[in-house]
Amino acid sequence: MKICLSLVHLITISFLFPRAALAQAELPQARIVTLSVDPEQVVVLHLRIGYVSSVRVLEEVSSVVLGDPGGFKAEHSEAEPQLVFFKTTSAKPTQTNALITTRGGHEISLSLVSQGKSDRSEPVDYVLNCERPHSFLIASTHPTVAIGETKNLATENQPTSPSQTKAGRQEEDLLRTERIENPHWEGKQLRVAVGQAKEKDQQMAVPFAVLNSSARTVELLPPQIQLAGTSKDKHRKVIKAETVAIKDYRITSRRLAPGARADGIVVFDRPTFKESSEKLLLAVSQAAEVDRPVLAPIAFVAPVSGGAK
Repeated sequence: MKICLSLVHLITISFLFPRAALAQAELPQARIVTLSVDPEQVVVLHLRIGYVSSVRVLEEVSSVVLGDPGGFKAEHSEAEPQLVFFKTTSAKPTQTNALITTRGGHEISLSLVSQGKSDRSEPVDYVLNCERPHSFLIASTHPTVAIGETKNLATENQPTSPSQTKAGRQEEDLLRTERIENPHWEGKQLRVAVGQAKEKDQQMAVPFAVLNSSARTVELLPPQIQLAGTSKDKHRKVIKAETVAIKDYRITSRRLAPGARADGIVVFDRPTFKESSEKLLLAVSQAAEVDRPVLAPIAFVAPVSGGAK
């Protein structure tokens, strides 16, 4: 009888342990993400069937809109006024967009992505904490370069306080100081040039200029930084590009009339290394041709100021 009970215990253990190991292996890579969300950016939220992801914002939520209510669900409760919960209801790979609007009038654009059950290696964003963009101080040979939230410095017919007027003048002075005097243009209809980069602790500040050489008014999208190159794959070359996260940027105008120019500066954390075939590029696109960005090369290592002559 004791032998029979031992066999039963062994069979039970051998049956349960593989299942427990399998369940442990199927657990997703859970992430809690904190991001400085710019109104001009789209935040990607990774979902999975059977899991719920929450987005926390800094203000009370007034509305949530889903692009595909059939494949995703969004829930918001007045008991948690700053939380929005997202779920995917499809076991197939699917994606859509969502828009969160707060009572203060701010908007957060989300891209909801679910790989379904086909790929369990993808991480799942359990919690996304949204923060306002911070300020960054970059040392330079000029007066200190302060990079704040994205603003359009074009003149607007809106009442402003003396402090706002002073801040706007300081921003204009900043971009005027960083203005590229003899730009080397890239592109034809939309032309882009970069100036001398400044670096501190792997963080780079790169001034840039955009010129509208077309006969129509164009609207610029936020700039992007790419680490791009080519790699050989047997008998052909494969172009690869990796997006480098931008910390912040500032530009004098997002809308350019024919012949108009805008000046700006972009701040990002430079990758620690790259392959010899790769280049660091500034990509600028217009809203009407997002698939045709103008690429301008950036020096991977910023020149050292005040060196030996």
